[in-house]
Amino acid sequence: MTNTEKDNQHPEFLVETDWLEKNLSDPDLRVFDCTVIADLNPDPNAKFPFVFESGRTRFNEGHIPGAGFLNLLDELSDTSSELPFLMPGEPQLVNALGKAGIGGGTRVVLYGSAEPIWAARVWWMLRAFGFNSATILNGGWAKWSAEGRPASIDACTYAPAQFSAHARPECFTGKDEVLAAINENSVRTINALPPMMFSGEGGAVFGRKGRIPGSVNVPFNSLHDPDTGAYLPVVQLREIFDAVGVGDAERIIAYCGSGITASNDAFALAMLGYENVAVYDASLAEWGYDEQLPMEKG
Repeated sequence: MTNTEKDNQHPEFLVETDWLEKNLSDPDLRVFDCTVIADLNPDPNAKFPFVFESGRTRFNEGHIPGAGFLNLLDELSDTSSELPFLMPGEPQLVNALGKAGIGGGTRVVLYGSAEPIWAARVWWMLRAFGFNSATILNGGWAKWSAEGRPASIDACTYAPAQFSAHARPECFTGKDEVLAAINENSVRTINALPPMMFSGEGGAVFGRKGRIPGSVNVPFNSLHDPDTGAYLPVVQLREIFDAVGVGDAERIIAYCGSGITASNDAFALAMLGYENVAVYDASLAEWGYDEQLPMEKG
């Protein structure tokens, strides 16, 4: 990545709470809560370490006025796969997004109840299907409510729209490219999980402890202010990624457990102007259970 490209930052990928409150009456604006609730799986014999629940109940208890709810857990994931949160096929996605009211001429603001990882996942999915008018509410519902801004329990009234997909397949990748990248100096592979999971010394385990060989660690929550949940300033974000050698990588691959926190790292990289970024969609939910694929610890 050249320095010229590095200067091509995209602060417009975020909107602040002040701006959103002033623009809630915009007829072209579509605001969505994307929350999924994740907990450690109580079953020690379960294959995957986490269980997930839709955030709709929490949404119904209070949300940004006029906002709708995007069901990432079911409507925006491939439920035919045992792997959680895989990208759905184009027909499913087009139908779900159009039904929600997302289409040509609309501007979308995404948020979550706490950390922005779920909003970042939906943002990355929209990017992968060529929708370029999506933003994330900086700090999400937690910051909005902490500032005493208005809340509602009313149902969303967005009219259905025609969503047109223009696929960008380079936004996602699979295990073959990730495997080939292990010894490829031009590719930087980033693990978005907490340090203990990255090292294999603790935390949840997807099949096997550790990480994909050669990958570097940028924990998803290192990109946020711990008090507000807002993203760190661009200067600090760049320092974090520069510290792990993103530098002049020609290709960047982000992964995690199931493609969610990796999407958060990918979103931050997009804000910094990096273009050739992909999320390994199946991530360790696939890689960690395949004994033919290498892992490392420490």
